[in-house]
Amino acid sequence: MSVLVLVLAVAAACCLGFGFVLQQAAASHAPKSDYLSPRLLLDLMKVRSWLAGIGLMVCGMILGALALGKGEVSLVEPLLATNLLFAMALSRHRTGQRLGRQGWAGLWLLAGGVSAFLVAGEPQGGRAVSSPLRHWLVIGVVAGLALLLTAFAKHSRSGVAPALLGVAAGLLYGLQDALTRVSGQRLSDGGWATLVTSWQPYAVIVLGVTGLILVQSAFEAGPLRMSLPALTAAQPLAGIACGIGFMGDQVRTDTGALAWQAAGLAAIVGGIVLLGLHPAMPEGPRGGRPTSSLQPR
Repeated sequence: MSVLVLVLAVAAACCLGFGFVLQQAAASHAPKSDYLSPRLLLDLMKVRSWLAGIGLMVCGMILGALALGKGEVSLVEPLLATNLLFAMALSRHRTGQRLGRQGWAGLWLLAGGVSAFLVAGEPQGGRAVSSPLRHWLVIGVVAGLALLLTAFAKHSRSGVAPALLGVAAGLLYGLQDALTRVSGQRLSDGGWATLVTSWQPYAVIVLGVTGLILVQSAFEAGPLRMSLPALTAAQPLAGIACGIGFMGDQVRTDTGALAWQAAGLAAIVGGIVLLGLHPAMPEGPRGGRPTSSLQPR
């Protein structure tokens, strides 16, 4: 594994984690009428802390794109999942909560899961899948599942909407990461002329904006501990699926390696859940989606 890829991916995770905490703090006060609407972004643009969070997220996405340009999706995605560690660190600083057994268990599970998957799988780049059917099948399954979860969240009367929207956004972000790498390859192979005449960079923009609306709606609908773990768990799983599904990424497939990879992914998800449910994570306002108007701050 390249040290540069490692540094870029971890730096991206740091920016994303810090940015998510700042965004949720602002989005939790958004009007109920903005839920799952582009108006939510327009209202949040008036809040300085949200803009700071978006700035950090953009930096994280740029660093992540650079990492994806130099490493495989199946390698970078698990490293990006460590953004929850940085979100946890900032939330812990703000709340004064200690890690305790739950926090340390989540931390070691997440870190150990990432290490186990990377060491056992040894992700490597391969030849991109040429079959259009397989290409669009993977994209359709990921995007379709995100759409289905969003529809459930929109009509849900229970408190699971933030988690559903978090999973949906994570699926779209994982797909966006894969298409970002495809766009980078097209730029390297054919220059700007090839890139601007391809559909992938425009899909990256659409997925980014759609994912942003879903994330902010999830942050608006409930506490960070309900939405961020779902988002953080779904993104690497979707990215790895896309990387292997149509990017041509290769991992070891012998029985022992597959068992360790499965255990690593399970540990990643388990660590994310434990950290997300830690008392240091902000609970946000109680009683459902807020109805108060946003004020610049």
